[in-house]
Amino acid sequence: MSKTPARFTLDPAFTVGEVDPRLFGSFVEHLGRCVYTGIFEPDHPSADEAGLRTDVLELVRELGVTAIRYPGGNFVSGYKWEDSVGPVDERPRRLDLAWRSTETNRFGLSEYIAFLRKVGPQAEPMMAVNLGTRGVAEALELQEYANHPSGTALSDLRATHGDKDPFGIRLWCLGNEMDGPWQTGHKTAAEYGRIAAETARAMRQMDPSVELVACGSSGQSMPTFAEWEATVLQETYDLVDYISLHAYYEPQDGDVDSFLASAVDMESFIENVVATCDHVGAKLKSKKKINLSFDEWNVWYMSEWQGIEESASRDWAEAPRLLENNYSVTDAVVFGSLLIALLRHADRVTVACLAQLVNVIAPIMTEPGGPAWRQTTFFPFAQASKYGRGEVLDVRVDSPTYETKKYGEADLLHATAVRGEDGSVTVFAVNRSRTEPLPLEVALSGLDLTTVVEHSALADADPDARNTLADPERVTPHQVAGTSLRDGTLSAVLEPMSWNVIRLG
Repeated sequence: MSKTPARFTLDPAFTVGEVDPRLFGSFVEHLGRCVYTGIFEPDHPSADEAGLRTDVLELVRELGVTAIRYPGGNFVSGYKWEDSVGPVDERPRRLDLAWRSTETNRFGLSEYIAFLRKVGPQAEPMMAVNLGTRGVAEALELQEYANHPSGTALSDLRATHGDKDPFGIRLWCLGNEMDGPWQTGHKTAAEYGRIAAETARAMRQMDPSVELVACGSSGQSMPTFAEWEATVLQETYDLVDYISLHAYYEPQDGDVDSFLASAVDMESFIENVVATCDHVGAKLKSKKKINLSFDEWNVWYMSEWQGIEESASRDWAEAPRLLENNYSVTDAVVFGSLLIALLRHADRVTVACLAQLVNVIAPIMTEPGGPAWRQTTFFPFAQASKYGRGEVLDVRVDSPTYETKKYGEADLLHATAVRGEDGSVTVFAVNRSRTEPLPLEVALSGLDLTTVVEHSALADADPDARNTLADPERVTPHQVAGTSLRDGTLSAVLEPMSWNVIRLG
């Protein structure tokens, strides 16, 4: 065990900000088996009258997701929304250039809205418009079809398709990853800034209350990073509410220590984008603050994908098995740390979407015709969504450190805390040490807390343990004994390489 404990103080006078429920969003893209045999499988024994898998719906509700982004992702840059509405047997089959697959359009816009309604009232639509191969006119047509009550060609068309009531989509993404050369219709920052501004202006003319997300960089390592954001915001600052961030993490060259510190990069990415937004705002002499939509984040073994990217086996199959990463305990601990990073910046990150929801780099897996089960990453997300609602307290850790190849010296402890409306506090903490338990001491100042309700941990003697079709409950969180609250101090021991949720009442 580390001889030196990690410490921090919690005081309700020092806060970061309120957690927006949209921080616990997710993402459904027409990619691999996310939609087909994921959420939608009409021939499945559990399927309802709409073809939705009820076993998956139950897990989505348990996961606690809020805003669900759709239909992409890279897929959206070739998307014709008109293909996805109307009688299913009349919808065209199309080639999807993004994932070299065939899209049947059996699941479309109406089915997506119906899925959200079945997930529950917390599930909010977050719709992306195609600014890769299309533009202002098509975005407006989609907005009118989806949202206008009645009395126009497109709103009345929606009614003839069986959806009399408008879909009420408030949150819209203006394209996807337009900085990326892989994107169909890739643009320079100036080109994208211009079309995003034109689209935003027009969409606001139809409905001033829409909330709009401009494309930021596809990652902090992009050669155009920061310059891209500055150029795009120069055009769109007064027209949009958010700029997007995307980030994925994996161990490189077997460097697990750096992988465990991935949130160091995520936090710097967030802070650099905030600085860029505020710099543009200052230049424009604007009092407005642009918030951040971290609408793609996850652990993703991207190097494995790049190996099959050009594979002939990807030639235009329907719903092929793509990006079906099977997550380990190590992955779940890093994943939990990424959630902590988002919560630690809840004052500016007010939308975030775990990419993706089912099968594709996802917390939920399914087998066609068979069961659905929880991956290791399911548990940190479900716990954060359940207990991470309220006000984030300012946590400044004094922690033993360790050396990483990629990020230099990093704290062994990564932590945040959220105070609920009832005064309860939940501490989320990760111990990044692969071998040593980490003692934790938290001084509680001005908080009326008397009991440890529970201390739950996700850790395992085998860091490579995972949940699979054959053994779907191999890894689950367990209760930790010995955590105490005495004389205003919380004392705990965090197991090696663990995700911890400590609830105080």
